[in-house]
Amino acid sequence: MLALTRGFNQKLFPFPRHLTRRLMATNAPLKRVGTHNGSFHCDEALGCFMIRLTNRFTNAEIIRTRDAQVLEGLDAVLDVGGVYDPNRDRYDHHQKGFDEVFGHGFYTKLSSAGLVYKHFGKEIIAKELQVDEGHPDVHRLFLAIYKSFMEAIDATDNGINQFDTDKPPRYVNNTHLSSRVGRLNLDWIEPDQSPEKENEAFQRAMALVGSEFLDSVRYHATSWLPARSIVAGCLAARQDIDPSGEIMVLTRFCPWKLHLFELEEEMKLDPPIIYVLYQDDRSKTWRVQAMAVSPDRFESRKPLPSKWRGLRDDELSKEAGIPGCVFVHMSGFIGGNQSYEGALAMAKAALKL
Repeated sequence: MLALTRGFNQKLFPFPRHLTRRLMATNAPLKRVGTHNGSFHCDEALGCFMIRLTNRFTNAEIIRTRDAQVLEGLDAVLDVGGVYDPNRDRYDHHQKGFDEVFGHGFYTKLSSAGLVYKHFGKEIIAKELQVDEGHPDVHRLFLAIYKSFMEAIDATDNGINQFDTDKPPRYVNNTHLSSRVGRLNLDWIEPDQSPEKENEAFQRAMALVGSEFLDSVRYHATSWLPARSIVAGCLAARQDIDPSGEIMVLTRFCPWKLHLFELEEEMKLDPPIIYVLYQDDRSKTWRVQAMAVSPDRFESRKPLPSKWRGLRDDELSKEAGIPGCVFVHMSGFIGGNQSYEGALAMAKAALKL
């Protein structure tokens, strides 16, 4: 599987076919992609995995070296070499003056993985969806996957804290992807510290990050995107539910909260949604849920009325003057009714109280 070029230059042959999909058949000589040898990180492991999913670098050989002469002769170079030049397929981010970001409202400095994703992400996503790169869904997923998966890798590799604070964290988190990749490096107590052993560890890192990346792409394509379409359709029909435009009904239950926040912002919705109605799949009763003020806060924009909170069944129905009531949570963030009509009546009444 592994072979050495001169010195400590390390040549990593293509993965076995079960570790990554062959995206196109070709009889052309394999391209060669370089990255540094020695300790590896999540960003170059993922960058190497992703670039091999493209047409131009399908199943390319990975050459691990810091030898400038060797790097100069390679078809692409990631995370080493001190050059960012997409026209020459050079994707390093360590050099002085580098400040490239993803754009589209994202301002985190890119790692080598982020650079590869910025230039090849749409191609990879389009292949997964089996559509043209110009399809609008490709662009939506391109942004969503960067936000939910790629940006954290860029930030971690560049030492950017998740929160603007000087306070120490309350706990240690070594379970994220970058930490798990780091643990795949050879342990100092390993008796075999050879380049061959190091390359085997790098292969495992590529397989790990590649699997999680493709899982993210497929999740967004098969679950996230259909859910977004459902929420967008329900949001467009909000005026048919109530003239206020502040009540939305989910015609089919799906993950909706983050989609709704994002769509409200995209559409510059005014007034925003106050209550969302949906049917509980298990009990077949209906829920009326108050929208939170933001995705990361529990506080509601307008909780259900205080005089309803903590009441159940007949007592609640009597207090609200609405038949079929089931409950209202003590915080007022959610309530229930036996029927859609009852849940809608609760939402309409709550808007006025």
